[in-house]
Amino acid sequence: MSGREFFTTRTVAEALAGFRPAHRTAIESVPLPAALHRVPAAEVPSPHSLPGFTRSTVDGFAVRAADTYGASDGLPSYLDLLGAVDMGAAPTVSVRPGGCVAMPTGGSLPEGADAVVMVEYTAETVPGTIEVTRPVAPGAGIVRADDDVATGAPLVPAGRPLRAPDLGLLAAAGVVSVPVHARPRVVIISTGDEVVPPETASLTAGQVRDATASALAGLVLDAAGEPVVAGIVSDEPGALKDKLTAVLPEADLVVVSAGSSVGARDETMGAVAALGDVWCHGLAIKPGKPTLLAECGGIPVIGLPGNPLSALVVFGQVGIPVLWRLSGCETPPARPTTRARLSRDLASAAGRLDVVQVQVRDGVAEPLFGPSALLSVHTRADGYVIIPEPATGLDDGLDVDVTLYA
Repeated sequence: MSGREFFTTRTVAEALAGFRPAHRTAIESVPLPAALHRVPAAEVPSPHSLPGFTRSTVDGFAVRAADTYGASDGLPSYLDLLGAVDMGAAPTVSVRPGGCVAMPTGGSLPEGADAVVMVEYTAETVPGTIEVTRPVAPGAGIVRADDDVATGAPLVPAGRPLRAPDLGLLAAAGVVSVPVHARPRVVIISTGDEVVPPETASLTAGQVRDATASALAGLVLDAAGEPVVAGIVSDEPGALKDKLTAVLPEADLVVVSAGSSVGARDETMGAVAALGDVWCHGLAIKPGKPTLLAECGGIPVIGLPGNPLSALVVFGQVGIPVLWRLSGCETPPARPTTRARLSRDLASAAGRLDVVQVQVRDGVAEPLFGPSALLSVHTRADGYVIIPEPATGLDDGLDVDVTLYA
């Protein structure tokens, strides 16, 4: 291989479909309050039915539905008030023909009743007698004991990050801990003699503070991973290989920031090839072509471009799906989108996926341009527009999907 060529260039679609490391994080049990966004390792079955008893969904009166047939404003049905159901307690009264029982929302349906008529369609015209002005069918105003979840049915599926309603359903079933995949431990390595720590107070000519590692750590946290910023490695031959050898045993994913292009000093390709198998060196994406995907001892390694904007774009498109897969989630959670009208033509090249940063104002998507070394292009954006690989561009005025940043 010439030092001025990419090793194996792939499309982003090929990378998403083909770069699928088998490694998965370990399984651990976490308490329910800590389970949000974690990925269950297996289905969690319900230990019993939910809600567990037949209950009212409205305030009103438990009745035999047949006793309300034909009721209307002009010809109401009259039912004897037999008692009331208290919240949180089993009924102490049953419904007999021609009778009814007062019901709160959520109360347990008394024996003999098969429906609840809403209080809005009733009136107590005479003490102890309820006037019903609307008929109800059997099952109206109630949920059955297993209408929510049957005994043994899955409360939550495996492989999908837990959402807030999932935690509520688990709590309702009395499940207080969940077996989940551990958060992927993502080791972030920065490279380059010109890169210095962010806390460096004064820069000399040619030096740059390490901005990419902090931004990547934020993306990892956003995808429920555990970032480990492992510091800066010099361009000295062999230094990156030594660093990789040291961090791989403790990592679920290694991300190398900079050093993956084809310049003479870029060490990532050689270091990774010495330790594992390179799946591709070069992605058909703009920005971000000099990207490396590999596995070393079963651990995925992603080599990112040195320019911050390129690095973050590539990690968002390829790294985040890999990160979710490591935690047992094959389909990453969808990001929010909005429709907007493109304010100008966007050119592209067939076979390359372009990620264009945009601002959205009053339904119009305004592209933001600038060198990929400028991180401010990313920070000013509300989201991005994808020009898909088969396209040669997008026309001014076209309605496009904008993927929004949180």
